[in-house]
Amino acid sequence: MTTAPDPQAPDSGLGSMLASDPAVGDVLLSGSEIAHRVAEMGAQITADYVGREPLLVAVLKGAVMFASDLSRAIDLPVEMDFMAVSSYGSSTRSSGVVRILKDLDIDIAGRDVILVEDIVESGLTLSYLRRSLLARSPASLAVCSLLTREHNGSLDGIVDYIGFRLPPVWVIGYGLDLAQKYRNLTEIRAYDSEALDEH
Repeated sequence: MTTAPDPQAPDSGLGSMLASDPAVGDVLLSGSEIAHRVAEMGAQITADYVGREPLLVAVLKGAVMFASDLSRAIDLPVEMDFMAVSSYGSSTRSSGVVRILKDLDIDIAGRDVILVEDIVESGLTLSYLRRSLLARSPASLAVCSLLTREHNGSLDGIVDYIGFRLPPVWVIGYGLDLAQKYRNLTEIRAYDSEALDEH
């Protein structure tokens, strides 16, 4: 009989892969910390949207895990749709150019839309997405991000729901990747991108 991996296990069954990558750093947020905060955010959105049916727009691929858990934490009828954008490619540095790779399937005119991001850093991608969505005449548009950067005051009043504020380090896990790896970690870890660039 096969036993399912423990969702609270520190390495999510990926211990050997993590051990072989010296750039993988400390756990910044454990799986249990993330789960607790997502539950709090879901409760807040439930309170804010009483009597409404919000549409969650998750930004692929990084926000998929967060958006899935968040949707289950919202005690309201919700719908989900997805957009895919690119500004990083396989690099750890933004190219500064945002491209839509997959657009919405649902008409959002007159809908209460919550844009769900994994992480907001410079705000470049977010600004582009907000302009694109607002041009489609939603009834309302809010932004919910699991992570933002500490001391990034430019996001105040733009990101309505923030899970955690982190220092300016590259992070992996819980949907966040490096060249498509590490998304399936249950925790969020630091990653030394300078060590990556040296190899």
